[in-house]
Amino acid sequence: MNAFSPRRLWAIVVKELRQLRRDRLTFAMIVGIPTMQLLLFGYAINLDVRHLDAAVLDQAHTRNARELVAELAQSQVFDFRYRLDSPAQIDALLREGRVSAALVIPRDFERRLADRDRAAVQMVVDGSDQVVQQAARQLAGLSVTTLLSPLHAAVPQGQVEIVNWYNPQRRAPLNTVPSLIGVILTMTMVLFTAMALVRERERGNLEFLIATPLSPLELTIGKVLPFVGIGLVQATLVLLLGIAIFGVPVRGSLVDLYVAALVFIVACLALGVFLSTLAKSQFQAMQLAFFTFLPQILLSGFMFPFGGMPRAAQWLAETFPLTHFIRLVRGIVLRAAGFADLWRELLALLAFAAVMLTLATLRFHKRLD
Repeated sequence: MNAFSPRRLWAIVVKELRQLRRDRLTFAMIVGIPTMQLLLFGYAINLDVRHLDAAVLDQAHTRNARELVAELAQSQVFDFRYRLDSPAQIDALLREGRVSAALVIPRDFERRLADRDRAAVQMVVDGSDQVVQQAARQLAGLSVTTLLSPLHAAVPQGQVEIVNWYNPQRRAPLNTVPSLIGVILTMTMVLFTAMALVRERERGNLEFLIATPLSPLELTIGKVLPFVGIGLVQATLVLLLGIAIFGVPVRGSLVDLYVAALVFIVACLALGVFLSTLAKSQFQAMQLAFFTFLPQILLSGFMFPFGGMPRAAQWLAETFPLTHFIRLVRGIVLRAAGFADLWRELLALLAFAAVMLTLATLRFHKRLD
């Protein structure tokens, strides 16, 4: 057995470093992934609940009522973007996902303040979002004096009634399970598609397909379609387990839910196909899939409050399919919303799928040439 040689060891190290330098994608991932994580956790991720879109229904129209709204707005937890005229408008705004909460100030607000026999104001919150429930809890109990500090003498503890719509028991699975459909589909569809197509290229099967009269578009769609069925099976499995184990209700239309899931699956598969045109190996495909998955799960509102992110991070999150699907699935499953209420989210998914499929087809066509 040869003796240990530092010289031979150094030669192997130099060889590996040179090979890594030639692999530009892997080198970019070594630098890019920690940089992205640092920026996301240090800049974009904010655990404080801030700037949630809200509405106010002021039926009292008194000075104290206006001061209360002003103090809540200065807390920056809620941004009161809508001034309502009737309680019916609250249901419409919450169902469409345009607001996360609504402050209701009754006509006898001043008398309630004086008598202190019942809640002076009411905060109606969207219980389909765990983050909104967290903000609502800040208004109740001991936290109320912090949010309403200039008025805490006039609005004592216990005089803010929290009405939790869509999830009155505040059960966490009702928030997480529907969103997990999107998270699981993002992880599996993008990764499986990207790696499967690269594997076909590594085995030489694509050269055989090139010799056929298939067009790049036909070849791209043909490779994607089998995974559509797999994605629908996964969505169904998560949904059934959520219903059976966690008691998650499906208040909206199953047809709307499956249409939304289908469009989202196509969007994820289109992203996977596009990544496969960039990767040269299955390992690179896995790296790229992880690189796209990490910011989606962090910025989509699944784990961290969307309203607490800087505007630039929110704009970036709006380009991710997972952001829009989470809004769709929560709206359909928990709020009984339909596409008439959530058409913007569905349109965003369709646009993303169309762009990714176009880019993937063009790059694939370039490779064939």
